[in-house]
Amino acid sequence: MRERISSASRVVVKVGSSSLTTSQGMIDVDRVDALVDVLAARRGIGTQIVLVSSGAIAAGLGPLGLAARPRDLATQQAAASVGQGVLVARYTSSFARYGLRVGQVLLTADDMMRRAHHANARRTLDRLLELGIVPIVNENDTVATDEIRFGDNDRLAALVTHLTRADALVLLSDVDALYDGPPSRSGSRRLAEIHGPEDLAGVELGKGGSVGTGGMVTKVQAARIATGAGVPVVLTAAAQAAHALAGADVGTYFHPGGRHPGTRLLWLAHATTGRGRLHLDDGAVEAVVSRRKSLLPAGVTSVEGEFAAGDPVDLCAPRGRVVARGLVNFDAGEIPGLLGRSTRDLASELGPEYERELIHRDDIVILETHS
Repeated sequence: MRERISSASRVVVKVGSSSLTTSQGMIDVDRVDALVDVLAARRGIGTQIVLVSSGAIAAGLGPLGLAARPRDLATQQAAASVGQGVLVARYTSSFARYGLRVGQVLLTADDMMRRAHHANARRTLDRLLELGIVPIVNENDTVATDEIRFGDNDRLAALVTHLTRADALVLLSDVDALYDGPPSRSGSRRLAEIHGPEDLAGVELGKGGSVGTGGMVTKVQAARIATGAGVPVVLTAAAQAAHALAGADVGTYFHPGGRHPGTRLLWLAHATTGRGRLHLDDGAVEAVVSRRKSLLPAGVTSVEGEFAAGDPVDLCAPRGRVVARGLVNFDAGEIPGLLGRSTRDLASELGPEYERELIHRDDIVILETHS
């Protein structure tokens, strides 16, 4: 069971803002050093470590003279711009105590939707690990917008786990485990193991605090993403990191339960939102969902929203239920003139570039849980 954590050859470790900073938003040097001590020890036995670290916005609060995390996106981006340098400098100095070098990797959800960018991110991370570098991954908050952001680094960590083909994911927080109620409430019980969704029935999940954006909701969602593709997850406090990586009975262990799907489809399902909608007839729904076929213009009845070729769009059944998401091959303005027509007719009338699918089957992920 937990030996899958202790024996993992490549581990993604995610640490939250509240585990790295003071309540005033300054980097806590002792906390950073304590975490690096643990990760360096694991590196010392040959394990490759990818660190997904929050804290950029929080680290920028103090230098900017802000008393709390800003609510508006522009100020968040400014804080991230200042804080990211502070954060990486601290990690660089701390890992240098062990002769280890770090490399900064900033990702956006928009990057990961594009096939070439996605492949490049994987190659870069693989090469950093081959060179003995510890990648420090964060969302690129300075350029991300509300429409193209992961929203929290818990989900980002789960997706990076698949991007790097890691063997385990460790989520470090300021809470030592998942409980069936607020940990501060008398009688709340630690959940040592989660085998599946049924073990979460009735569990109250708290939201994030004033420094971070996550909370138990996002951590459980991240665990579902990772375990759904066969990767074990441990959730515990940053102070328990050494014990968690050693496979000790600390925190909450989420048992893996699925097979590893294509990584790009994971990003498409969990790191994007549809920029628009294509409404399908029953035949197209059956072809796309049940037979995993490409989406052709003949099966689409209407289009909603403004989007460009390459953007993610939601595919809807006749009553509006979202059944899939895909990367569309045409701009929104082009599609109405294509609907209900065969690709052969379109190619004959408009040119050979129109003899193709609206969305190729390799760029479609089925969202079977949507209702």
